[in-house]
This record gives sequence, C-alpha cells and structure tokens, in this order.
Amino acid sequence: MRHCSVQVRGLLTRDELDRYNALIEVGHFLESQTRYDLVYTVQKEIDTLIIPAIERLKEKSRQRDRDTEAYLASKAEASRDARFEDDDEDE
Repeated sequence: MRHCSVQVRGLLTRDELDRYNALIEVGHFLESQTRYDLVYTVQKEIDTLIIPAIERLKEKSRQRDRDTEAYLASKAEASRDARFEDDDEDE
C-alpha cells in the first residue's frame, strides 16, 4: 500500500481520514494474504479519496504564492517611495 504524504493527510477531513485509515488497514491485511488483485482496488479507492485534500494543498500553495507576490510588491513600492522622498530632500 502506498501512503499519501503527511501534508495531504493533514488536510483530510475527519471523515476522510477515518476512511483513509480503514482502507489502509484493509489494504495491509490483503497484502498479508497476498491478495494483490484486491489491493489494487483498495489503492485506487484511496487515490480517489485523497483528491480533495490534494486540491486543498494546491490552493494553499497558490494562496502562499499570491501572498508572497503581494508582499514583494509592497516592499518594492516602499523602496520606490523611500527613493522618491530622498530625491525630494536633495533638491
């Protein structure tokens, strides 16, 4: 069984996490019984289950990028304002 990343697991809702843990447990049992034909089906179900959490992780990343861009733009604007004020004082 393949686990999803810790970041993705952290973004699963309680219901999704409970289902994920149950599916992992079932998958490990099936692997111990060498029922790999059924493990494949369980793994596909896990992969489908975690899609919303992956999307939430992507959105968090996009929001972080937007916040960083806004911060850098404000820093650049503050720097331009400071230079403009310095130029006014020189005159």
